[in-house]
Amino acid sequence: MARYIGPKSKIARKFGEPIFGADKYLEKKNYAPGQHGQMRRRKKQSEYGMQLQEKQKAKYTYGILEKQFRNLFHKASQRKGITGENLLKLAEARLDNTVFRLGIAPTRAAARQLVSHRHILVNGKVVNIPSYSLRAGDVVGVREKSKNLEVITESLAANNRSFSWLEWDDAKMEGKFLNYPERDEIPENIKENLIVELYSK
Repeated sequence: MARYIGPKSKIARKFGEPIFGADKYLEKKNYAPGQHGQMRRRKKQSEYGMQLQEKQKAKYTYGILEKQFRNLFHKASQRKGITGENLLKLAEARLDNTVFRLGIAPTRAAARQLVSHRHILVNGKVVNIPSYSLRAGDVVGVREKSKNLEVITESLAANNRSFSWLEWDDAKMEGKFLNYPERDEIPENIKENLIVELYSK
């Protein structure tokens, strides 16, 4: 199962945002990586460069590789509505992202691992596919044998976020995916219109 396993702080510094979560190196070195990172760019970034950077940021944020991301875009373009918003909605509906948003895991990478290792249930059945797309009404929970896992209990204890499209039951350790979120409800700083422009060329 392909995934990005390279240096995360380097990527966060490239975009100037903590896209993988809190990052002490990004706070210390809030400039681009490399020996010329502190120097201003001589050339203005091209339109294509900005579009490509936005696509790369979205891919790294949600932990999706190129082929999967392209397929997700194709799926979004076939739906009614604004393609860019549909793309982010579909990314938010991924099982690994929802496990992260519910607070079951501290990061999307950790959520992906929990799903792959069969710790997560969807509607009472084990699902070990991180890219599994949830539908409105689906219930995401922790498998009974996994409820005492340290990574899960610590993450839930530290979680203080809530999202309007998700509902969490602390006693049952399960949450419900109520509906696809609206664009203004998604906190990620992504200019999805640039991604649409890039793929439309």
